[in-house]
Amino acid sequence: MRAAAGVSVGDELPPLTLRITRADLVRYAGASGDFNPIHWNERFAREVGLPGVIAHGMLTMGLAGRIVTEWAGDPGAVVEYGVRFGRPVPVPDDDEGALVEVTGKVTKVLDDGTFKVNVTASFEGKSVLGGASARVRLP
Repeated sequence: MRAAAGVSVGDELPPLTLRITRADLVRYAGASGDFNPIHWNERFAREVGLPGVIAHGMLTMGLAGRIVTEWAGDPGAVVEYGVRFGRPVPVPDDDEGALVEVTGKVTKVLDDGTFKVNVTASFEGKSVLGGASARVRLP
């Protein structure tokens, strides 16, 4: 686990590249119970104005949060994590899926000794999560 003494404001977390495939959407739908057709039916997704089947927002959020848990070395170190959903991640029906790039940066040491980490997730160069940040408690 990462030690607080070795962390400074401005530290950048190692970047994370995520690949989301249609198979991931099926597994997430089963685990979450979210079987909304925008996550599996191309025709329906387009009929409601989407560019095609899109990843579940909570799946994208959860996957992007891995940048913080991997950096901290302990998922339990994350005491708070929140995002706003900015734009959808279209997931093509192929073996490649959608590539989401995630970065993170320590932006503040809070009064209680925890660290604020801002997270950026982007697809095709455009942010997909807004205001994403985590509060991390390190020993």
